[in-house]
Amino acid sequence: MRRAFYALLTGGALLAASACGTAPGSPGANTTGGAAPTTPPAGPACEALAKVYDKNMGPYAQALTLLAADPKTIAQAQQSLAAFATAVQDATKGSADTELEAAGKQAAKQMHDKSTDAKFFATIKSTEDVSKAIGPTLTEWLGPVQKRCS
Repeated sequence: MRRAFYALLTGGALLAASACGTAPGSPGANTTGGAAPTTPPAGPACEALAKVYDKNMGPYAQALTLLAADPKTIAQAQQSLAAFATAVQDATKGSADTELEAAGKQAAKQMHDKSTDAKFFATIKSTEDVSKAIGPTLTEWLGPVQKRCS
């Protein structure tokens, strides 16, 4: 189980780097010939989102892993997702890109709503369930934000 957790964290870090187009040489990287890279209007918010992801992904993954082993830790998993949601909204609030700000608000609302959904957390009983909650489910929630940052 520990190996799966670290594999998920590594994948999450790679997703965070590529999500905002900040990874050198990535398709979303903003480079122009020999000129220095320029920052798009949403650049600072996207960089803030990458930091949010880096800071919150580990605790969320760990809380879900603990939940799979012990259903009594549901409150910790819920708090972790709620904190992640708040951080996403804070990172996009006031962005120069109003569509990014709206996408951040939408993603944060979905995450906050899910953080209070005991049925969602009750389905997490194995490492496969943790992988789904961290992979496809989180990607779905953050998809609109990721599109604005790529």
